[in-house]
Amino acid sequence: MTHIFDESARAGVLGHMNGDHGDDNILIARAFGPSGVIDAVMTRFDGDGGTWEATLADGSVTEVRAPWPGGPITERPEVRREIVALYDEACRRLGVEPRPHA
Repeated sequence: MTHIFDESARAGVLGHMNGDHGDDNILIARAFGPSGVIDAVMTRFDGDGGTWEATLADGSVTEVRAPWPGGPITERPEVRREIVALYDEACRRLGVEPRPHA
């Protein structure tokens, strides 16, 4: 059964990703979604992965779902670890040098 995080965790993660990591959202959507992604926002996540709404160059919008690289999670601190792993994998797939993680 997929773990569903509480509203506080969801609001915190989505607010942080969409407020502070817009470029990372686009990078992840480009790596895990269709070609032509020009913008993306993280819309939700659960214990199995994250979901982004991606805007394509032709103006259409599509959903991009990416599973957590480390497998299913259930704890709030694991979300950051898995998003960082998604970012690193997106960089690898796209041939982009990842920035250091603090």
